[in-house]
Amino acid sequence: MLSHDIRSRLPQLRREFHRYPEPGWCEFRTTSRVVEELERLGVDRIAVGREALSTDHRMAVPDESELAFWHERARAAGAREDVLELTAAGHTGVVATLERGEGPTVGLRVDLDAISLQESDEPGHRPADEGFVSEHDGYMHACGHDAHLAIALGTIEAVKESDFSGTFRVFFQPAEEISGGGKPMTESGHVDDVDYLLGFHVGLDTPTGTIVAGVEKPLAMAHLTATFEGASAHAGKAPNEGANAMQAVATAIQNAYAIPRHADGMTRVNLGRIEGGIASNVIAEEITLHGEVRGETMALMEYARTELERVLYSAAEMHDCDVTPRVISESPRVDSDPRLRDLIGHVARNHDAVEEVVSTVEFGASEDATFLMEHVQGNSGLASYVIVGTDHPTNHHTPTFDVDERCLGIGVDVLTDAVVETGRRRPGA
Repeated sequence: MLSHDIRSRLPQLRREFHRYPEPGWCEFRTTSRVVEELERLGVDRIAVGREALSTDHRMAVPDESELAFWHERARAAGAREDVLELTAAGHTGVVATLERGEGPTVGLRVDLDAISLQESDEPGHRPADEGFVSEHDGYMHACGHDAHLAIALGTIEAVKESDFSGTFRVFFQPAEEISGGGKPMTESGHVDDVDYLLGFHVGLDTPTGTIVAGVEKPLAMAHLTATFEGASAHAGKAPNEGANAMQAVATAIQNAYAIPRHADGMTRVNLGRIEGGIASNVIAEEITLHGEVRGETMALMEYARTELERVLYSAAEMHDCDVTPRVISESPRVDSDPRLRDLIGHVARNHDAVEEVVSTVEFGASEDATFLMEHVQGNSGLASYVIVGTDHPTNHHTPTFDVDERCLGIGVDVLTDAVVETGRRRPGA
């Protein structure tokens, strides 16, 4: 059972992280605070930045100017210089290890980053009412990663105080929202000896007091950009002399949503951002389109991606433009293991605050924790992605998203007991 001291710190931690949201690969202050907490807890080993991930496998890394802006912002906010040095140029993230004698290696994966979204400051939104609203304009923790951080740190402290036997390793992963950090953390080598891996998320329309022991059918996903290049011209005097990249993009958008659904399962295509052009009286020469494809299987995701690229090339050709599609980041579909789901469900039922345990649900979204899960399962280990229920007044990724902080203690209780229970079992059992 979670001690009173640990339980009382969880809301404070969550609210501090909520006040200072940072986007993917820019979580410099967040990484520094995690390191400070880990040192306070006395974990045995801490790997930071380049030590925690494979540089060459990073995806969706922002440009140098954005990284530099957030790096300096973190410095001004009091981030430690040694951590800033280790995380420079977009190398955020931490791997923390507790060594507790003989037994399996159990991993817990948690995400660090926030979302590009302006948080509400209207009355009735609790972070605004109670003084912990985002201090970074245009960014907020609108998906619960602030709660994830508090739960993970609480779990480390609780496991340390338990009779767990084995190695407990926590992966504080950057850039989940842009699917950029799962692959490099997987390729770091820190995942290679993990026998059991737990990922988790709060909410997702699961109420406070409910635990989903492991999701299935997370969608395989790829983020893409497509840059259309044409030729500029005076829109009034000589429009016929241009090659209109704007028109090519408009054609691509319209046709992308006409890609047929596949008979073998779910597919998704979305184009969510467009940028480019110069002025209303200039034929647009260069436009970049940002989109994504998803599929119920890797093959279905590849079908959607191939069809989208066909649409992009056809639209460019129709309007005498060139187009360059690029895959920015991606993540695979990986299902939770039934045996580990059963273990999590068993320990969850022993907690009074857990009102309902659901064995599994279809995830319906995407998560780059699947890279770590796939790696563990490929090495004959077990992995499960847990939902810790929380009431939330509005949906994820909205300006008034918030969590019920009762979920923090529930999450720590269930995850700690799952870790301790795996320590009593041989790997793969």
